[in-house]
Amino acid sequence: MATVAFYAPAAAGHVNPTLGLAAELVRRGHRVTYATTPAYAERVAETGAEVVPVTSTWEGRRDVRTPQMHGRELARAMNLLLTETRSMLAQLADAERPDLVVHDGPMCWWGRILARRWQLPSVETWPNLVSNEHWSMARAYTTFNPLSPRFLLMAARISRFLQQRGAGAMEPFMRGDSAALRLVTLPRAFQYAGDTFTDRYEFVGPLFSERAYQGDWAPPGDLPVVLVSLGTAYNDRPDFYRTVLRSAETRPWHVVLAIGDVDPAALGPVPPTVEIHRHVPQLAVLRHARAFVTHAGMGSTMEALHFQVPMVAIPQMAEQRANADRIAELGLGTTLPPAQVTADTLWTAIDEVTTSHHIRTRLTWMRDELTTAGGTPAAADATERLLP
Repeated sequence: MATVAFYAPAAAGHVNPTLGLAAELVRRGHRVTYATTPAYAERVAETGAEVVPVTSTWEGRRDVRTPQMHGRELARAMNLLLTETRSMLAQLADAERPDLVVHDGPMCWWGRILARRWQLPSVETWPNLVSNEHWSMARAYTTFNPLSPRFLLMAARISRFLQQRGAGAMEPFMRGDSAALRLVTLPRAFQYAGDTFTDRYEFVGPLFSERAYQGDWAPPGDLPVVLVSLGTAYNDRPDFYRTVLRSAETRPWHVVLAIGDVDPAALGPVPPTVEIHRHVPQLAVLRHARAFVTHAGMGSTMEALHFQVPMVAIPQMAEQRANADRIAELGLGTTLPPAQVTADTLWTAIDEVTTSHHIRTRLTWMRDELTTAGGTPAAADATERLLP
């Protein structure tokens, strides 16, 4: 039996994609420890992993708005992540040395530093589109000025921090060059220029877990179900939720609406065909849904594809725009820019994706691609090959 230590930032889009792998390694007889915050402890414990409690500098702060990961916001995002990394390393200073480290690739800098400190192989989980010389998120969807004084100052601070901890130069560190394996939790067919990525990337597809912690859900009647959710990070859109509520009453749909931390009282009357939740048991709802109005986060996108639910993508940030464009390009749904959302455009899009034979055919094709990718068993096999 080996000990595998998991690390991920306190964000659903980065924790959830790791849970299936943690559960499978436990099932195969390994000891799994998982450093996480109270907000995610229940879902981690459900996998059978031992919860290592930590606190986040991000959680519970009303004064910190989630930054965009490009443009003028990039330096602020990097500063928040540097602060979080310092805090996590301090909390994990006396952590037990495992046999292998598994950590989130895009944001979990402390997992990368700990693996290097312990001189252990690491497995990085990448829950989003990845980049190489043929396709890059930075070139295609994000904009920032590399000569901006704020960015240069932030880059200098990070470089100094990495040097002090023996983590090497900034550029290869950010790419995750030291990882023994990168598990990309989407199928190669969904990745832009997917065929150009080397064997260092294992496109294993989504790694689902049972998520009993979320509870179950069943439709209350015979109306077709549409799930509407803008995710957990960029969901402060009361105007959008009001548009959904005001237009739903005359439509023959049952709407499940997730509103995050928005005050329900600020949204006005709720039609009898709409149910409002702060968060929903998304897998359980998608199991019954005919359509999904989504922010196009990669986790939500993969969940919709697993259940072959057509999507109306309303992206809220650059990474989600890339996902939304890929959804439309591959014929898995359609995209609707946030500024163009009205009652008419929203329901026209829902009608379009639910009646299109082409979209239905493409969803079946992509579901086969998810199966071929191998999912959790393939990810666990690749991880076990690195164990002593």
